[in-house]
Amino acid sequence: MIYAIYGFAIGFLIPYMARRFAKFMPATPAYALYRLIKPNKKAHKVKFSTRYKQLKKKYLTRSLIYGLISAFLSAAACWRLGEAHLFWYLGFIWVLLLLAEVDLKMLLLADILTIPLLIAGFVFAAFVGVHITAEESAAAALAGYVLPVVATLLMLWRSVDAFGGGDIKLLAAIGAWLGLEGVIYTILLSCLIFGLYSAVRRQRAGAFGPSLSVSAIIILLWLF
Repeated sequence: MIYAIYGFAIGFLIPYMARRFAKFMPATPAYALYRLIKPNKKAHKVKFSTRYKQLKKKYLTRSLIYGLISAFLSAAACWRLGEAHLFWYLGFIWVLLLLAEVDLKMLLLADILTIPLLIAGFVFAAFVGVHITAEESAAAALAGYVLPVVATLLMLWRSVDAFGGGDIKLLAAIGAWLGLEGVIYTILLSCLIFGLYSAVRRQRAGAFGPSLSVSAIIILLWLF
């Protein structure tokens, strides 16, 4: 129960954090970190305008939805993975949810999130090594980077942007956490999810990060 509460609290903040990213991205990791610590301040806010009230209601609803999703996933992770080293996996899940929201909002995946996620996955494998070793983590991270590059080259005749740079870095990070088998399953499942989503929305392009994030969470809870 306590992990569900933690998950709800983190999830509730995700739309707010994504909005903070939207104010200064794209940016270098150093500048992004600076703006997260010291955000821009606007001199004037119309707090009682109709537009402000609508936005406030929208973000509150979105925050509640993310809070409930995060609470459910946190409780599921505790039930499926056990409490040992659980906060490592919860951090992985929470960052994936934040990346999904940032990509939906901005159509980009920030290096300030994907690169630390990659490093954390390798550190976890190297010093804890519950499911995969450091060697497997490094190999899977490389595979997560190389496989979409190869796929993009093969699909250049149809689409120049089959996989974006942020998607490739996110896949490398997912590989560091889930291993070679996990990253391959994630790629296949994310393509299926994105294909179904595109068919329902009747669109051929869009943010691929949410499909990757959802797939990685599903594979984590299923494979481990």
